[in-house]
Amino acid sequence: MLNSAPMAVLPAKDINRARDFYRDKLGLEPAETVEDSLVYRGDGGTGFLIYQTENAGTAKNTQMGWLTDNLEGEMEELRARGVVFEEYDMPGLKTENGVVDNEWGKGAWFLDSEGNILSLSQRP
Repeated sequence: MLNSAPMAVLPAKDINRARDFYRDKLGLEPAETVEDSLVYRGDGGTGFLIYQTENAGTAKNTQMGWLTDNLEGEMEELRARGVVFEEYDMPGLKTENGVVDNEWGKGAWFLDSEGNILSLSQRP
C-alpha cells in the first residue's frame, strides 16, 4: 500500500529565502513550483516539498536527512558554501567538529534558512 517513495514536507516562513538557501547553500533547484510551494526531486523517486507557513522553525527534531558515503567530504563542501553545522552535548549525543560517531554510523546536523533541522548520515 505505502510502497511509493515518501516525500518530506518542510515549512518556510519566507519561501523565497528558502529557495535561495536550497539553491545557494545546498545546490538544489526546485523541479516544480506550485502556488507558494517548492517541490524538489531526488534520486529513486524521493523528494521533498517546502511550503509557506508561519509555523516554520518550531520543530525541535530532525525533519529531513540525506545518506552519504563521504560525510566529511559533504560537510567540507557545504561549509565552503556557508552551511554551519550544529554542536550537541547531551546524554547519548555529543558531536565533535559537528560530527557524532557511534555504532550506528556518523551524523551531522544543520539548520536551513527557516530553522528546520536537516541531517547528513553515513552508515558503517
